[in-house]
Amino acid sequence: MYLTIIFFFISVILLSLLFLLRKHVSHFSYPNLPPGKFGFPLIGESFSFLSAGRQGHPEKFITDRVRSFSSCLFKTHIFGSPTAVVTGASGNKFLFTNENKLVVSWWPDSVNKIFPSSTETSSKEESKKLRTLLVPFLKPEALRRYICVMDEIADRHFETEWANQDQLIVFPLTKKFTFGIACRLFLSMEDPERVRKLEEPFKKVATGVFSVPIDLPGTRFNRAIKASRLLRKEVAEIMRQRKEELKAGKASPEHDMLSHLLISIGETKDEDVADKIIGLLIGGYDTASIVCTFLVSYLADFPDVYTRVLQDTRGKRRKRKIKVGDWEDIEKMRYSWNVACEVMRIVPPLSGTFREAIDHFSLEGFYIPKGWKLYWSAMATHKNPHYFPEPERFEPNRFEGSGPRPYTYVPFGGGPRICPGREYARLEILIFMHHLVKRFKWEKVFPKENKIVVDPLPVPAKGLPIRIVPQS
Repeated sequence: MYLTIIFFFISVILLSLLFLLRKHVSHFSYPNLPPGKFGFPLIGESFSFLSAGRQGHPEKFITDRVRSFSSCLFKTHIFGSPTAVVTGASGNKFLFTNENKLVVSWWPDSVNKIFPSSTETSSKEESKKLRTLLVPFLKPEALRRYICVMDEIADRHFETEWANQDQLIVFPLTKKFTFGIACRLFLSMEDPERVRKLEEPFKKVATGVFSVPIDLPGTRFNRAIKASRLLRKEVAEIMRQRKEELKAGKASPEHDMLSHLLISIGETKDEDVADKIIGLLIGGYDTASIVCTFLVSYLADFPDVYTRVLQDTRGKRRKRKIKVGDWEDIEKMRYSWNVACEVMRIVPPLSGTFREAIDHFSLEGFYIPKGWKLYWSAMATHKNPHYFPEPERFEPNRFEGSGPRPYTYVPFGGGPRICPGREYARLEILIFMHHLVKRFKWEKVFPKENKIVVDPLPVPAKGLPIRIVPQS
């Protein structure tokens, strides 16, 4: 009897493994697929992909295979899906210009559990709808009225968090800065204590989105799900108050992003709007804080660049306070923006993102089946010496004149799919630079420690500790 039961369970396990193995192999049975390898059954090459990021060189997973297969397009199997990895300008252009035609944005299944409303609409329709809603609020003309708000937050941040300090760790502070701006512009939340309480659950959600989707106590994924529920409850309460204010005429669509969405989105579930706001808050502070952190790092490494940035701000603006009418002065900070662009070339906040094929098509002469995932890599493109000679060298002058060739510099995507928040990010980063260099000089505590960990976004391994002194 016992032998029969054991035999039955072993048979079930073996048959399940055989089924999964056949399913795994079937993904790669199409003719004329890109070159590449499958990796191990089920897990594919996921561990190699993640390991390269945690060692600080996410592009190495890609560049090693591009070199090995002599192709800018190769196949692999990561995160449970057959995937074509795309590198280079032509591949970037193809994906960006065929958004919602041949491909759509794709996120891991973990996103659907953290943001439940994302399962109720197609990613294609949701992406188009959200982009349409965001553009009016984030276009340059609309952002002009928020310059003084960003300046006020920056002034208070540097006064309370940086001034009178001899030594500090940069990364937590840049996150606090960008999160404060996002809370103010998206939710009109100004109370520093309330903002501080929200920041921790936002961190848990942001890290959990790209974690292994195992919902067990203590895992990143489990913490992210719990944190998202708390955030949804908090945002729902703010929404309730805002609806009353809009109804009473005490607020307008220009009041903040939440008001704009509530007016523009029409009848929809509160959970749907709450998830959108939470997603926007994560996007609005996580990536910008990474750019600000590495700006501090590179300005410490290159004193001549720091001097030119200081001259750039002093030459265009002789007063500390930035007013709404100073948009033209912000526009003239071209060298400062070139420096930020070079930082984003070497350390793009997002190493790359995924798409899903919604039809069969040919790319670079290879067959891409419907349902396959496609991963495009900003990091691998930015480190390509064909596009950027001496790619490891920090050189802001690359962006003088007409700058890089189209689709070779893609921290914000490109073409019709370019990030709608790029002007928001540019304004936030330049205001951060303006206050930083006019107030302080600094040096790294560990000058030779440049290790970067990508998990899931790039951060300095030690958070970037620095010593600072007031600007004379």
